[in-house]
Amino acid sequence: MLDTNDKDWHSFAATQTPEARLLIDGEWCRSDTGETLPSLNPFNQQLVASIECASVSDVTRAVTVARKRFEDGAWSRMPPRDRVRILHRFANLIESCGDTFAVLDTLEMGKPISEMLNIDVPGSILAMRFMAECVDKIGGDCPVTANDALHYIQRQPLGVIGCITPWNYPTMMAAWKIAPALAAGNSVVLKPAEDTSLTALLLGKLFLEAGGPEGVFNVVPGRGAVAGAALAQSMQVDKIAFTGSTGVGRLMYEYSARSNLKKVSAELGGKSPQIILKDAPDLAKTAASVAAGIFGNQGEVCTAGSRILVAREIHDEFCDHLTKAAEGFRPGDPLDLKTTMGPLVNRAHQKRVLGYVSGAVEEGASAIVSGSSHTASPEACFVSPTLFTDVSSDMTIAKEEIFGPVGAILKHEGPDHALELANDSAYGLAAGIWTQTLGDAHKVARDLNCGMVWINGYMNGDMTQPWGGWKESGQGRDKCMDALLENTQTKSVWVTLDG
Repeated sequence: MLDTNDKDWHSFAATQTPEARLLIDGEWCRSDTGETLPSLNPFNQQLVASIECASVSDVTRAVTVARKRFEDGAWSRMPPRDRVRILHRFANLIESCGDTFAVLDTLEMGKPISEMLNIDVPGSILAMRFMAECVDKIGGDCPVTANDALHYIQRQPLGVIGCITPWNYPTMMAAWKIAPALAAGNSVVLKPAEDTSLTALLLGKLFLEAGGPEGVFNVVPGRGAVAGAALAQSMQVDKIAFTGSTGVGRLMYEYSARSNLKKVSAELGGKSPQIILKDAPDLAKTAASVAAGIFGNQGEVCTAGSRILVAREIHDEFCDHLTKAAEGFRPGDPLDLKTTMGPLVNRAHQKRVLGYVSGAVEEGASAIVSGSSHTASPEACFVSPTLFTDVSSDMTIAKEEIFGPVGAILKHEGPDHALELANDSAYGLAAGIWTQTLGDAHKVARDLNCGMVWINGYMNGDMTQPWGGWKESGQGRDKCMDALLENTQTKSVWVTLDG
């Protein structure tokens, strides 16, 4: 069980001395260039750690080691139940270090400690345990053929998986990537986001403690344009598993084309609609859930339901409820268990989000909840909850992913119009529908152009849920059995019996 109420999180944070070196072939090492990345706490701008910054040669060395270990078979040919046991031990170690994971992500990224304890850390443990349980469930096939032949199809690991993870859910996104890759028998090189590397390094440490072979799981913090690009262009990497922006996601596909045509799984940006039909249930409760879908994790969520499509008949009443719900999200000290919203990840991102807010006003949108940099703590990268009405679908805040606590409210004239507005986007990650009419719920869900739909809820789910999008929100899936199978490839074996 994770601590929740009794710990002094400031004192606990002060005791942390996290590992900040690269992990390659089971050894902690310095970058070849000697460069380090300063990790700054977005709440107070204090230095959390100076993290070794991987160079191209560091990444090349990590990939070469991962390839060698894969071909040696210490992990890829390990008996499945042995691999299961190691991954379960790995999950248990993550759980025993849960408070450390929670506080490190809070220090580096600004996420409220309560969210880390209740969402991110449990979700990471669950991902590892789920994938561990799937190891010996990877099946092949034996199609019926003519009597003079035997045909069987095997599923085998791909080889080396390069995982490039984002800063908004540092521990959980890393777990979503590495768990299926390792469960399938691959070697892994993990490149975490520049702002949030410490928990990725802790994962590498715990994998070794769990009995994982050296060199099977390597961690190379570094700059995306250097370390990430080197990993994605490597001829020895068989797949890139990426979560991040659509712009960088495009580069992953380009790098694949320029190198060895490696597989790419990419969960990219979103501009997800929440459709509130005129018969939506209990508007106050609906508004509370909609607000959580906009402002949770400071709005730094790829699936943030930041396009709120409200039936004209209930627009004003719903906006009143949504405004009240927004009051539950107020920036504060992320190490305080009562805080519901932390700072944005860094100054540059704070400036970017505030630019969208000022741009919306210039385009004619009306702020019913006005966001600001929240001057109560000038050192913190805060942006307060923000809601705009009088928004049209051609406005920037209705089209572009903001990745901050900013919601755009648009009126619709009924299910068909709502569907038209919802699908009027380059993205296709997720959507929510709020209605008490069964037929409308299923018809709108059927016709939405996105990978995930929630009805009368938002961002619910478990590890059986395929997580990913359509269109410019990427390809491939996280979580679920499909995520595991995407880290394998099939081999057809045809045996002539009477030869």
